[in-house]
Amino acid sequence: MEAFPALVAALHAERALFVLIGVWAASLHARSAAAVFTTQDYDLFLPADVDNALLVWRTCESMGLELLAGDEPLDQPRDRLLAERIVQTRALVRATDRQGLDVDLTLVMEGFAFEEVWAERRVYLLEGVEVPVARLSHVVRSKAAAGRPKDLLFLATHEEALRDLLKRED
Repeated sequence: MEAFPALVAALHAERALFVLIGVWAASLHARSAAAVFTTQDYDLFLPADVDNALLVWRTCESMGLELLAGDEPLDQPRDRLLAERIVQTRALVRATDRQGLDVDLTLVMEGFAFEEVWAERRVYLLEGVEVPVARLSHVVRSKAAAGRPKDLLFLATHEEALRDLLKRED
């Protein structure tokens, strides 16, 4: 099994809450269509919950993934106090195997609360593993709201394919 589906399976086994967002989410919506989008990393949207953050971190570590905050290792000890600071500041944590699996563990999806995205998620199978995925309309609206150059480029480059996929989603 590939590394990402294995991580998702491990997170499910621990009952962690997360939703795949970003370009990989858009790609899963497009799997049966002509459009497939590529990106270097996965983005998991987590609720702003200290216990869930700790659970996700422990699961990543048990899978041999390194946890980073920026370019530095995530502080030690990885305890409740650290998780409270990360959740309070909505800091990004990255899990990586440094061999191609990079997963952003984000507490922010521009324009959306976790509960809204979770309630309307779709589930796709990836190597037999159920992956909770944000609705494509949420992904597109979030990228537009974020306004980052790379997000706007993605939206402009794939405008027609996204429009077609969004019609199917409705």
